[in-house]
Amino acid sequence: MADEIRSTPPSGHSGSDRPSGGDRPSGDRPSGDRPSGERSFGSRPPRPGGPGGGPGGREGGRKYFRRKKVCKFCVEKIDTINYKDVRTLAQFVAESGKIVPRRLTGVCTPHQRRLSSAIKQARNIALLPFAGRAS
Repeated sequence: MADEIRSTPPSGHSGSDRPSGGDRPSGDRPSGDRPSGERSFGSRPPRPGGPGGGPGGREGGRKYFRRKKVCKFCVEKIDTINYKDVRTLAQFVAESGKIVPRRLTGVCTPHQRRLSSAIKQARNIALLPFAGRAS
């Protein structure tokens, strides 16, 4: 225990145990810590189309253009969604009978809420099926 106690050097040392080369020690790192340079991922060839990949790996650099989805009810200025309008409601119900989510239809949040409640009302009075066809 007495061997572990450090004594302050008699010369005009500032009292810190750090080397004078900045904030970090400049010692050698172990070889397994972080490799410098390129990372190796085995023998995998580079992906076509560059980073991000994507389905359109074209040489021209032009990516697939996805059109912004807009709310059908906002565009047509429909305020109320009628549960009796089965033709409109059926567009937002999948074949399996599930309500299609916003990210697929592009309907805004308030209209999606009204749409889902209208679909549920139509199901309860048997205008729309609860489930799709049995396979």
